[in-house]
Amino acid sequence: MTDPRSDEFQAFVFKNRGTLLAIPAAVLAAFGKPSATSVALGLPVALAGELVRCWAVGYSGVTTRGDHVEAPKLVTAGPYAHVRNPLYVGNFLTALGFGIAFTGKNRLGEKLALLGLSLGSMAAVYATIIPHEEQFLRAQFGDAFDRYVEAVPPIVPQLEPAAEQHGTWEPSVIKDAETRTFATFGAMFAALVLKTLKA
Repeated sequence: MTDPRSDEFQAFVFKNRGTLLAIPAAVLAAFGKPSATSVALGLPVALAGELVRCWAVGYSGVTTRGDHVEAPKLVTAGPYAHVRNPLYVGNFLTALGFGIAFTGKNRLGEKLALLGLSLGSMAAVYATIIPHEEQFLRAQFGDAFDRYVEAVPPIVPQLEPAAEQHGTWEPSVIKDAETRTFATFGAMFAALVLKTLKA
């Protein structure tokens, strides 16, 4: 039996995940000192993360943006056949990319602190909300979700996709589902450009 207080905390973190992750991103943008080299190295990684998100959202749809866990169907195709949490893998890549891009001229200690804050905050948030999501999915889909868990890893993608796949890619939902993410990516990119030009 799960602890109700733990459930409440996980639900709170899930509801506020965007805000919780925006804080370390703002700190990175404020205190980072990019260089041309760090931007050239980091920006492609950040863009790759956003492309992974778009691939995943095309399968999962707009339900990923809600304040509480929703899943009208169990999606196991596309990136979900390789990893159970492709959205979070994409986010982590984007955060890593911007972390690299913003810290080119920071001293080593500052660089490690900024990267640690950014990636560590993300890891803490996801370590809290993934069990919350999976508890919902297990209650909603039962044995089908258990089979999925057995076939597909949670974080590190497998090269060979799972044999049992359900879901179709609908690129039309990406625009509506990713509006906030695109805005955040654009703001971070703009800050990166401005700081690089001033350097």
